[in-house]
Order: sequence, then C-alpha cells, then structure tokens
Amino acid sequence: MTEVKATRTVRRGRIFPEIQWTEEQKALRRAEDEKFHQRCQVIFDRVKLHYIETHYNWYMIVEPDSGDYFIDGDEEVAMRMARQKHPGTIPLFLFRINDTGVSGTI
Repeated sequence: MTEVKATRTVRRGRIFPEIQWTEEQKALRRAEDEKFHQRCQVIFDRVKLHYIETHYNWYMIVEPDSGDYFIDGDEEVAMRMARQKHPGTIPLFLFRINDTGVSGTI
C-alpha cells in the first residue's frame, strides 16, 4: 500500500506584512523617540553621580512620567521590577550606570 504524504509549503520571510512608513511618519517617530529619551536622560543625569561609585555598570530602568527608576546588576531583574511597579507601561528606557549611560555596543 502506498502512503500519500501531504506537501506543505514552508513560509519564508516575515510573519507580518511590511509596514510602509512615509518619510514624514519616520521623522515624526524619530522626533518622539528623541523627546522621550531626553525626558529619561534628565532623570538619569540627576541620580547618576549618586550611584556611579557604588553601582558602576549596573542597569537603570527609567519611567519618565512618574520619575521612578529601578536599579539592579541584572538587566532582566531591573526590567521586572519596573514592570511590577508600572504594569502596562510600554515606554521605559534602559541606561547603564557609567560615564556615558550607554548599555551596549554596536
């Protein structure tokens, strides 16, 4: 007896269709992101010097609307603390407590 196998088409590429943004939409998004970053940067700069000696290279998550920040040596733990205090808040910003505040390298 011959077995019949169903052929299945393998999907390649993205699951979701491409989002086509106009240049104006991209510029608006960049401007909003920069404004959000500046709001978070003010809070980070205010407290950075207090923690830089004792918590160097730890992670800081900033929620700019409340002014809250969360610090831990593990990025995931800091993010979890922020999510527990502010559930449903999408925009949070991650800094690294060091001279630049940069969290990674490119």
